[in-house]
Amino acid sequence: MAHHKLLVFCGPSGSGKSTLVNKMMLEYPDKFGFSVSHTTRNPRPGELNGKHYYFTTKEAIQQSIDDGNFIETAVFSGNIYGTSKAAVEDVIHRGKVCVLDIDVQGVKQIKKSSYKPWYVFVAPPSLEELENRLRGRNTENEESLQQRLTVANEELVYGNTPGNFDLIIINNDLNHAYNALKGFLVQNVLKNFINGN
Repeated sequence: MAHHKLLVFCGPSGSGKSTLVNKMMLEYPDKFGFSVSHTTRNPRPGELNGKHYYFTTKEAIQQSIDDGNFIETAVFSGNIYGTSKAAVEDVIHRGKVCVLDIDVQGVKQIKKSSYKPWYVFVAPPSLEELENRLRGRNTENEESLQQRLTVANEELVYGNTPGNFDLIIINNDLNHAYNALKGFLVQNVLKNFINGN
């Protein structure tokens, strides 16, 4: 298995993780590639099969999971999401570091696999700030907001536990956060990438 050809991002919804990942992908388009996840939910308007997700059925994905073809899976709102070994290998075979944006459930599963990724955790400055960001999005009702905050609290406990992540970024300021990420990439990921390790 290719050593350290995976870069795993984890962090609560609203931490700014996606913004950092997108910034990184724009700066290094030839170095990183996203693996396309599978999901059993229906496509949203504009989503394309094979680009945004591989849309599948519960029966098909469950069979594939049982056959050992997935490196991580999670269930949200009754739908199954997962990262297949084939999707990861596809990115690696194109000569890129494979980027995963997953939750703590997924991180714990990958830690039991033969893959040896770098793990980056993106945290908000505080739970209060996270709540403000989520409320500012105006996409949640009170019940789902409280659920997200409960999950975020659990993720923060895991994320801040020594040894679980190679880099923890407190995203208080986007430029500082991205500079911390970029420094880590240059020192570790891109250095190994250039050396062919």
